[in-house]
Amino acid sequence: MKQFLLKFFTWWNGQTFGTQLWTSRYGELVGEDEQGNRYYRTRGGAIDPTLGFERRWVIYNGYAEASRIPPSWHGWIHHVVDTPPTATNYQPREWEKPHQPNLTGTAKAYRPSGSTLASGRRPKATGDYQPWTPG
Repeated sequence: MKQFLLKFFTWWNGQTFGTQLWTSRYGELVGEDEQGNRYYRTRGGAIDPTLGFERRWVIYNGYAEASRIPPSWHGWIHHVVDTPPTATNYQPREWEKPHQPNLTGTAKAYRPSGSTLASGRRPKATGDYQPWTPG
């Protein structure tokens, strides 16, 4: 019962019931990436009359976070390229990095020196700072 309610009311844990129904009725599976995310488009590549181009969407495997779309699929999902990586022999560039989760708000978030969250206390000024005093 809990899984049914989660699927019905939450969107961040994968697909909702409405998305599942829409996908089964109008969607066509295009491919899957190495993280298990599945990519869809309108069946037969039909042009959506309200958009003027085909709809493309992703159903995340687990938590829905947009940065989980790898570079190989990013161009296709955003209509930069017309052919998905499964239809072409896609070779990643040397500068394309694997996905790293967004750690903002967690204990592993980046905290630069001088941040009050880095050590709990801000270090003293080193002399390169002159405070402003009015008047």
